[in-house]
Amino acid sequence: VGPVTLLALSKQADGSSTQPLEHLDAVVESYISVLEQLHAAGVEWVQLNEPALVADLAAADDAALAQALQSAYRRILAAEKRPQVYLTTPYGSVRKGLDAVNELQPEAVQVDLSVGTLALDPSYLERVAGLKSHLSAGLVDGRNVWAANLRDLRAKLETLPGASVTTSVSLQHVPHTVEAETSLPIDVANWFSFANEKVREVVALSSGPLAAPEAYAQADRAVRTRAESARTHNEAVQNRTAQLPEGEVQRQPLFAERNEAQKALGLPLLPSTTIGSFPQTQEIRAARAAHRKGTLSDAAYVDALRDEVKQVIELQERLGLDVLVHGEPERNDMVQYFAELLDGFVVTENGWVQSYGSRCTRPPIVVGDISRPQAMTVEWARYAQSLSEKHVKGMLTGPVTILAWSFVRDDVHQSVSADQLGVALADEVRDLEEAGIDIIQIDEPALRELLPLREQDRKAYLDWAVRSFRLVALEAKPTTQIHTHLCYSEFGQIIDAVAGLDADVTSIEAARSRMELLEDIDDKFHSEIGPGIYDIHSPRIPSVAEMAELIRAALRNVPVERLWINPDCGLKTRGYDETEASLRNMVLAREEVLSSLVPA
Repeated sequence: VGPVTLLALSKQADGSSTQPLEHLDAVVESYISVLEQLHAAGVEWVQLNEPALVADLAAADDAALAQALQSAYRRILAAEKRPQVYLTTPYGSVRKGLDAVNELQPEAVQVDLSVGTLALDPSYLERVAGLKSHLSAGLVDGRNVWAANLRDLRAKLETLPGASVTTSVSLQHVPHTVEAETSLPIDVANWFSFANEKVREVVALSSGPLAAPEAYAQADRAVRTRAESARTHNEAVQNRTAQLPEGEVQRQPLFAERNEAQKALGLPLLPSTTIGSFPQTQEIRAARAAHRKGTLSDAAYVDALRDEVKQVIELQERLGLDVLVHGEPERNDMVQYFAELLDGFVVTENGWVQSYGSRCTRPPIVVGDISRPQAMTVEWARYAQSLSEKHVKGMLTGPVTILAWSFVRDDVHQSVSADQLGVALADEVRDLEEAGIDIIQIDEPALRELLPLREQDRKAYLDWAVRSFRLVALEAKPTTQIHTHLCYSEFGQIIDAVAGLDADVTSIEAARSRMELLEDIDDKFHSEIGPGIYDIHSPRIPSVAEMAELIRAALRNVPVERLWINPDCGLKTRGYDETEASLRNMVLAREEVLSSLVPA
């Protein structure tokens, strides 16, 4: 990582009077020292990544970043003993920093010229053509899995005389190779390009159609068959979404009236619940693997899952939670589970990519128009509700999160797929209501994750993202309490959009920040709120006292009649011993605070 990005994306320690970029001179001195050692070791080139140049950051604007870039790289490039510098600017287009790059003239500059980047900044291709450094054109999309239109990309490359070609970003974002997939539908397998295939596309692009005729012919077939396929285009789905109102949609009645109607649910003050998932035990994982291999029958697999749901319901009742969940033992992943049940998706067997830390996932691929052939969660919700007199939440993953954690189409705007998911999930909400489920959670942990890097692009994204969520709950009964959950992010930047979801209850990750997020809440954030009061990402069992302290901290910003008590996130990755102990303490902390608010 380059020195400007290292500091621009850092946080200053509390209490310091300086800002991260003020440390630039000292950090550059360290970089120069490292580059000297690399040169002495025989390294001829060093790649320095500066993705901060493509974003609008709170820490510094374009002008400040360009100035920091000039300050840092003047010294780096002036060093006598260093490798040649290959400067990369992935994930978007450089604005004011491009002039700084041109003035500095590192030996080579890589720019992101992917479909998504050029859609947001159409003149970028023309602007980078004037760079004086050797240009490495990132034309092959490194963040999506579609086979490249080689003829189209070759035409772009030919407008950049002397440029070499590469991928737009690192290939860590895509699976290893399509050759590892033996179960993809035969009619779609040739539409995809994973890491190995993208390297071949780079080679073919640099060689040209005369030198690589087979590669270009294969790319032509992929483009043609995908455009003509019935998997891509579903007229019934397109007609349904065409009938939706344009722009903002609004659930009726408004929150105040719904909130009054939902008093019939009979929930207590400071109601306690969990976010959805319970620990995925080794036994459940083994049963799923055996069922997938065909060594465990459908009936035996369902029986194993039902036993797990029953134990989860009994545990929650024993602990004294107010609103229960079924624990989601049937779900391999909160996105893949739905993708396997929706038309318009395909899933891979070996398409693993890193999610965060050591966690990896297999993102589904949106291949066409999306619809729901049948109910996906109703039978599990109905069974769980039959086991308790308390309310059991229906659990859905929201449209934005499904798209964020999938590989999406590049032939339509994401808002098209979002609308289609919105109406498909709305059908699921209706069926859950008919099955007697009157509290339904629609998870959107990835809402901030898709936020564009440029300020000017954010409103359009948030408009369609909020709309797709509202479509899911648009026809829900006033008495049906719609929850949503958001985590993985600091939400102060998009608090208006979170409020705009118009959920009846919003749960958010807040324990690690010790409720700081709640300071951003103002009068327009009308929903009830469940700030997480313990961090599920750690195996540590929080005490009753510390959770009670966080509840009291939340009450300084949230009225008691609007506050829910819950963990930060789902419990899928935790073990049962720590889960039971932590939830017991959570319920006790809630009772301690409640007893001080409501005299006996």
